[in-house]
Amino acid sequence: MRSLLFVPGDSERKLAKALGSRADALILDLEDSVSSDKKEGARKTVRSAIHEVRQKKTRPRIFVRVNPLDSGLLEGDLDEVAPARPDGIMLPKARGGQDVMQLSTKLAVREAENDLPDGEIAILPIATESAAALFNMGSYAGASRRLCALTWGAEDLSADVGASTNRLTDGTYADPYRLARALALFAATAAEVAPIDTVFVNFRDMAGLEFECAAARRDGFTGKLAIHPDQVATINEAFTPSAEAIARARAIIAAFAANPGAGVLGLDGEMIDRPHIKRAQRLLEAAKAAGVE
Repeated sequence: MRSLLFVPGDSERKLAKALGSRADALILDLEDSVSSDKKEGARKTVRSAIHEVRQKKTRPRIFVRVNPLDSGLLEGDLDEVAPARPDGIMLPKARGGQDVMQLSTKLAVREAENDLPDGEIAILPIATESAAALFNMGSYAGASRRLCALTWGAEDLSADVGASTNRLTDGTYADPYRLARALALFAATAAEVAPIDTVFVNFRDMAGLEFECAAARRDGFTGKLAIHPDQVATINEAFTPSAEAIARARAIIAAFAANPGAGVLGLDGEMIDRPHIKRAQRLLEAAKAAGVE
């Protein structure tokens, strides 16, 4: 998943527009973008949207951002949307692997009640929305086979610590949020799931989005959250391997295949070793997922 687009769960108009965005995944939101008096109606709208999207021959993956475990709203969210068979649940305010295990149990019950395949609904936690959560980042590895990816958030985290802003005057993240970003990247890698970069909130600043996408791709993230359909094309382009990168990856793999006993090889004037193979394989997997292999 390169692009994951948030869509307010109470807006049929925005849901329809999002379907034309070419996002790899839609995140139908029942949490922050829906006021408390509209939660019940949003659940029904989201359930209907899931049914509609699942009928399409080609479609984005569908995630539902539910309300947090301790909100008192999660059970109602799951009761309404789980029978519709979303591809996954995004868990906000996640505090660690224990929360993923708890949600997994709740999903297993609903899958059994609705005769759905066990483990069908995946989990994507937002892992850095509180200061306490940062001390549990290593706990996601092995937490659940439902864990499909992991992302991070800076907006709720800055509110939790009482910061006036989470960015510097040049637009880059301040140190506390750079730490959260790095921990999310490492936590996802340790858990062997996709690391997804957080949103870029200024949806009119395409140059800033391009810069942030390039940095995320460089560092190892495989996709990015979006808050507006106009951001999707930029994100997809940034996280789609180029023809040159694909050719380079194939050349690395071919070089070691031709020299199976070698630990280090020279290729086009550069020394390459075994970690280069791993990076090349991951790039080719990303290219295949993007349909450009």
